[in-house]
Amino acid sequence: MPDSVVKHHLPGQRTKHGGGKLESAFGEFALLLTIAAGAGALSLWLRQPVLPAYIVVGIVVGPAALGIVSAHDQVNLLAQLGVAVLLFVVGLKLDLQHIRHIGPVALATGLGQLAFTIAFGFLLILLMGKSLIEALYVAIALTFSSTIIIVKLLSDKREIDSLHGRIAVGFLIVQDLAVVLAMMAMSAMRDSAGAPLPELAISLLARIAIVVAAMVILMRRVLPKILSLAARSKELLLIFSIAWGTGLAALGDWAGFSKEAGAFLAGFSLASTPYRDAINARLTGIRDFLLLFFFIDLGARLDFSTLGQALAPAVVLSLFVLIGNPLIVMAIMGYMGYRKRTSFLAGLTVAQISEFSIVFVAMGISLGHVGIDALGLTTLVGLVTIAASTYMILHSHRLYELLAPWLRIFERENPYRELAATAHTDGHERPEVLVFGLGRYGRQLALGLRASGLEVLGIDFDPVVVRAASHQGLPVRFGDGIEVDFIGSLPLGDIKWVVSALPDAESNRGLMQALRENDFQGKVAAVTSEETDAILLGELGASIVLQPLKNAVDHAATALAGMIKNGRAD
Repeated sequence: MPDSVVKHHLPGQRTKHGGGKLESAFGEFALLLTIAAGAGALSLWLRQPVLPAYIVVGIVVGPAALGIVSAHDQVNLLAQLGVAVLLFVVGLKLDLQHIRHIGPVALATGLGQLAFTIAFGFLLILLMGKSLIEALYVAIALTFSSTIIIVKLLSDKREIDSLHGRIAVGFLIVQDLAVVLAMMAMSAMRDSAGAPLPELAISLLARIAIVVAAMVILMRRVLPKILSLAARSKELLLIFSIAWGTGLAALGDWAGFSKEAGAFLAGFSLASTPYRDAINARLTGIRDFLLLFFFIDLGARLDFSTLGQALAPAVVLSLFVLIGNPLIVMAIMGYMGYRKRTSFLAGLTVAQISEFSIVFVAMGISLGHVGIDALGLTTLVGLVTIAASTYMILHSHRLYELLAPWLRIFERENPYRELAATAHTDGHERPEVLVFGLGRYGRQLALGLRASGLEVLGIDFDPVVVRAASHQGLPVRFGDGIEVDFIGSLPLGDIKWVVSALPDAESNRGLMQALRENDFQGKVAAVTSEETDAILLGELGASIVLQPLKNAVDHAATALAGMIKNGRAD
């Protein structure tokens, strides 16, 4: 999307608009947020993701309908920040350890689906009379599925840790890597316009090599020290993360890689640090808020005079995505030895295009490669496929029962790989107990439980405490126990007990609320020194409330009484 020159106004300064327009950008933003909140509520009632609703909001408030938005520069700036934060969060999730363990099926499925969709989509779009570069952009855009929507739907259905859920997350990682490489390649085409293909490839590879070398140095020598300092304050960690993401986005744009690629690399550079989950949890809400303005800006810019001509192509391409993408996934997984049910459930997760698709084509407009028509076509396909695939994923098991007789061609007589996958674990022990708060008491409690043969995972927000517990041999994670998104990133399905050794009643209340929102089914033991807090924790659902001082006194009194009685008997 073309960058806009931001006009500066004094705080509260009113801008002059024509008849019927709101008189201040602040008033416009208040109205936009109100309309977006209403549209989001309606979307949830329809069991749809809120992202398509925001595009519709942009269309409604834009010049094609109500025409109430005139603060385009301000909205566009927030839209650019939203895209940068989105790519930063995506990079933040790509831990090197996760990439190493993607697995052959996720890699083969991801690459196979990318190749199939690009090749056949490109030919299909050419037959519609589009230019080569527009066909290439839209075909690439059709390959990306929405990580945000798929993970949310699978989590709500409690299938994120299932076999098809793990495979789907694996090929989503492949897609995320592909979109960044595509953005970098398209940006290189802008800066090397007219250059021969070999020269273009060498230039791109040289830039990537320089970036990789710089990232390795930063990740090993610089960032750990800076993060260790920033993590002492929750507020400073958040500000540093946003500054790092937007700073590298600006640097990436200056270096010819695009803001999107720079923001992704910024997140990727922090993905292997122990602070990743805490940063991600705090940025999720900011990302969603800023993306609202990206979709509003998108909807307000769509040219409805050309959208009518795009309806027929959008229907054809939507059917191609809804049917073709799942079929290729099922074909690859069936060939690799998975059951038709697993292949079908995993295949449904790619029956859509994502917010990345729209971001990618919008970037093509800013580079001067394609026009607004390509963006309108991609947006229409996105609206149709996201809406349809959401219901397909929500009702996936019922759909499978209806289609199962026709899916036999996607299954070998002996689905050997799935039999092997379900017969063995991934080799990593899963925790049975989570201990929040690794102060003196919490750490000793966690170590004692571990010494008793239980698999324990400790969690604390103090980096010094986390390091000390790790040095004592306790598996630990850095994170905030009151963050709902962080709690959701934990393997709650395998957890039997949560032990809270957090220091105050408010923190315990926040943890209990976060566990409820993530549908935790295990039991909770809480630690407190106050009798009133013990009553409150019981009311909040704690199965056991430990009072260290009282328990210690009771234990000492019992032990001493036993010794005295034994002495008396002597």
